[in-house]
Amino acid sequence: MDWLWLVGRAVFGLYFVYSGLNHFIQFQGLKQYASYKGVPAPGLSVVVTGLMLLAGGLSILTAYWVEWGLYLLVIFLVVSAFLMHNFWKVEDQTAKAGEKSQFLKNIALAAAALMLLSITNWTW
Repeated sequence: MDWLWLVGRAVFGLYFVYSGLNHFIQFQGLKQYASYKGVPAPGLSVVVTGLMLLAGGLSILTAYWVEWGLYLLVIFLVVSAFLMHNFWKVEDQTAKAGEKSQFLKNIALAAAALMLLSITNWTW
């Protein structure tokens, strides 16, 4: 069963590392989207959230400061769910469905991160 833990941990951590890197690779597009959503200082927000995602993902992968990394991820996921994926404000039904899907994904990932906080033995 240890290999299942390692695979799950690797996939979970890499997902956030990829998402964090994507904040820098797609910086202009994400900055425009954040501006469209009314996020203050959209450029700075994209950089800060990209760093949060990278730090959280790397903490899971390396088992270094895992609790801090998971807290960063929970904060990012919950805040971005409500600020960026507020489907209840969207009129277009297709866009609303997409935002609702992203909202629910963020909340589910935040719940998974919260569950991981209960694990105290982060060894390879």
